[in-house]
Amino acid sequence: MIILGLNAFHADSSAAIVRNGTLVAAAEEERFRRIKHWAGFPSLAIAYCLREAGLTLADVDHVAVNQDSRANIFRKIRYVLTNAATMGLVFERVRNRSERAKIPQLLEKSFPNQIFRGQFHNVEHHLAHLSSAFHVCPFDQAVVVSVDGFGDFSSAAWGTGQGTDINIEGRVFFPHSLGIFYQALTQYLGFPHYGDEYKVMGLAPYGSPSKHEEMRRIVKLRPGGKFALDLAYFTHHRERIAYQWADGIPEFTDLFSPALEQLLGPRRQPSDQLEDRHRDIARSVQAMYEEAFFHLINELQQKSGLTDIALSGGCAMNSVANGKIRRLTNFRCVYVQAAAGDAGGAIGAACTVWHQKGGARSFVMDHAYWGPAFERQELLALIEAERARISQENCVIADITNEDELCRRVAAAIAEGKVVGWFQGRMEWGPRALGNRSILCDPRRADMKALLNAKIKRRESFRPFAPSVLEEQVSSWFEEDDAVPFMMQVFQIRQEQRQKIPAVTHVDGSGRLQTVSRHTNPLYHKLIKTFGAMTAVPMVLNTSFNENEPVVCQPKEALDCFLRTNMDMLVLGDTIIER
Repeated sequence: MIILGLNAFHADSSAAIVRNGTLVAAAEEERFRRIKHWAGFPSLAIAYCLREAGLTLADVDHVAVNQDSRANIFRKIRYVLTNAATMGLVFERVRNRSERAKIPQLLEKSFPNQIFRGQFHNVEHHLAHLSSAFHVCPFDQAVVVSVDGFGDFSSAAWGTGQGTDINIEGRVFFPHSLGIFYQALTQYLGFPHYGDEYKVMGLAPYGSPSKHEEMRRIVKLRPGGKFALDLAYFTHHRERIAYQWADGIPEFTDLFSPALEQLLGPRRQPSDQLEDRHRDIARSVQAMYEEAFFHLINELQQKSGLTDIALSGGCAMNSVANGKIRRLTNFRCVYVQAAAGDAGGAIGAACTVWHQKGGARSFVMDHAYWGPAFERQELLALIEAERARISQENCVIADITNEDELCRRVAAAIAEGKVVGWFQGRMEWGPRALGNRSILCDPRRADMKALLNAKIKRRESFRPFAPSVLEEQVSSWFEEDDAVPFMMQVFQIRQEQRQKIPAVTHVDGSGRLQTVSRHTNPLYHKLIKTFGAMTAVPMVLNTSFNENEPVVCQPKEALDCFLRTNMDMLVLGDTIIER
């Protein structure tokens, strides 16, 4: 059975192919369009997935989309009837969703010579999220939680998963949303772009939670683990806010009302300097999110008695909160899929249909390498075609087909303080570079963050960089010991180790680690192990291979990024290009 899963017309549009219950390929459209968080119909991602699987659209049995306009229909009707002022707003959103109904026509237009004869399925947004986490996790039974902005009129859903079944036991409905709370406060703090919430997470440790009581006026905790917003501080329930886009960058108008500025003071403009009050508000926002999040999952743990949890939805990207779960609850194991946000709904929609059709569970997502790869001959042909440009930069080219020697040369360059672009194998699925489309540096250098920002990234100084650490060495360096293959949890670095790795130690002593397994990425594991043998530090600083753009997908994008920045070394497969 071949199932094509889609996240369409949401941010991070994506596609995935599941064959007989096993994931074959998955990618976000942004990697091909070169526009961050691209929202629309993911035609290029679909084309890649079909190509990778060796299929045409005619071979596909089912197309599953992570949205169902019929879901929660009675809730929608009741809301409209009891909120007459919002009737036009709701009907406007219904009209916007008509784009979803055009997917058959868009497939036909995008693949004119490939006739699809299978079935279409609409999978409720949060069910797709829950499936994207539980049906690919290593747990046979677990608490499952999805929290985000909105999808199909709800912002959160939770319950338990067992075997192939997911039992949804509770929801939070529109207009209440932890995702909207965090996004609105992100806008207020002067970070206006879609996905900027991670900047608030990075800023939060520099402040104190002095505005926590004000946050408790904005978010109210309710019995049963639920939460609600004081809607006086928001606009999304009474103004036309886009949640779906036909093509391009997802953009939002302000989600907060003037009442928020009356409560917290004037908003910060993006060009304004950061002040202590902004840092304190960021810390208070994170503290309020965590209070509501743990209010929910503690309730679920106590009710179920289960010790495994699988998280999904955009809020599952809050790696700071995720990293505290083992400390603050009785959960012992945490699973967060590599693309926890809307992109992951493509996999969840496909998995839901597979199990609804009677398919068994046999697949575990223990790595994120589901995107395009390139043969050695393609890489060599690119280098030959671009040799003149490479020579203009006074670069030296070396082919090193011995893997041990390649790792030794690259590890030595990292240990010398060089910035290395590392392009290997299949591209990562999800927002994190995890050792195949990465920029690598020495975590021991206190000045490395400033050097990296000056050479390439140009990020805000308060944002931390992450360590990739050998999975067998985690307990020696971090206070927690768990598999974190997708960089979705922040752990505290052991006190005695922090001075050894200042480039990846955040101001609060934490690190957003990626655990690297010999089983899932043997070359990256060997490189880090080689670096560890040289330096006694079994980790490297790892950041995404890009420069204010989506993570590079194709080798030419990697070479272009290398040539236009001050990167010291580029490794394309087994070829080293060095300034």
